[in-house]
Amino acid sequence: MVHFPNLVTSVTQTLSQTTRLRTLGMSAEIAARLRTMIEEGELPPGARIDERAFCETFDVSKTPLREALKVLVSEGLVLHRQYIGYRVAPLDLEELRATFETLHGLEALAGELAAQRLGAAAMAKLERRHQAMIDAHAAGRRTDYFRINQEIHQLIIDGAANPVLAGVYATLMSKVHRARGAANADTIRWQESHEEHEAIMAALREPGRPRLAQVLRAHSENTAREVLSVVAQTLAEAGATGAIGATLKKSA
Repeated sequence: MVHFPNLVTSVTQTLSQTTRLRTLGMSAEIAARLRTMIEEGELPPGARIDERAFCETFDVSKTPLREALKVLVSEGLVLHRQYIGYRVAPLDLEELRATFETLHGLEALAGELAAQRLGAAAMAKLERRHQAMIDAHAAGRRTDYFRINQEIHQLIIDGAANPVLAGVYATLMSKVHRARGAANADTIRWQESHEEHEAIMAALREPGRPRLAQVLRAHSENTAREVLSVVAQTLAEAGATGAIGATLKKSA
């Protein structure tokens, strides 16, 4: 019988690499899904991540789940403590307040620039996305509404045609995005935000767009007021750190 030790070793290594790549692919997908759940408020700040429940939800073993959690830990979205486990990272209220204060000015500046520079093609796209947002609101699709809402704000930033502004805005928005998601569950604010977006579109349609900067700043300030209130309340409630997972399978 002829033995091929090198071939056996090569095949073993290949199979090991294939398994590793499959695990990495699964962990990347899980990380993306968990990131969305955190950023959109489905997993609130301070929530304990029940590994067993998530393994059942995603139908995976602990290995790809833990690889995904390591990624989120490196991004600052999740905290890990030995013998305690994983939790969604809490929000820093003072940092959020300072970030929003800066964003108010950026929204107003974007409005001033977009009033002069936003072209017909961009305006047409804004109208389409606004209609999609109206449809999502009417159908009660809160997550879709929130995503389209962010797209509209980004289109206005793009319409300002200032790459430095766009870069700073993106950095700051990444700091408040999940806080906005946490506050998105408030039904009254959802309706108010919808009405404010109608006002933004009305300002965009006006000749010369003289009110756009003012309307955008007011919307930003109203959003910040609600988000900061919700975050403060969440941080004050001991129940905000309760385990998440018992009902995950229903939403999988």
